[in-house]
Amino acid sequence: MDFRVLSFADPLFSTLEHLMDASDETTDKSSSAVNAPSRRYVRDATAMAATPVDVKEYPKSYVFVVDMPGVKSGEIQVQVEGENVLVVSGERKREEEKGVKYVRMERRVGKFMRKFTLPENANFEAINAECRDGVLTVTVEKLPPPEPKKPKIIEVKVA
Repeated sequence: MDFRVLSFADPLFSTLEHLMDASDETTDKSSSAVNAPSRRYVRDATAMAATPVDVKEYPKSYVFVVDMPGVKSGEIQVQVEGENVLVVSGERKREEEKGVKYVRMERRVGKFMRKFTLPENANFEAINAECRDGVLTVTVEKLPPPEPKKPKIIEVKVA
């Protein structure tokens, strides 16, 4: 088989990644190679790039729409890191079935994560996340615009 025609999204590669993960977990702990990225790092980076998101801006909010078919709501995390980074992460798991031989595996499994730097006018106290029919919708309300400063009036004294 000519591997040059396959992409990293090909089911063959995801099957190979799945098989190598078991040995990778033990290798990560004992490996002293500092500069070489692990398979786990590459897999997680691929998961970040492969999680499609639509970002919309409305007059009073920002809305992030993420497709997550087959992911249970308990396996999804939405959090704010640092001062202004919204993180959507989780894991899609394949249910193990005894006596089953896969003929073809195309659905993605594994961890996913996306990070978004929120603008200064995002209200971190008013974030709402809802997952319905395999679509996660995260709404971040905007802070009201600052009121324009009124000029300070100084009283002139007569001497």
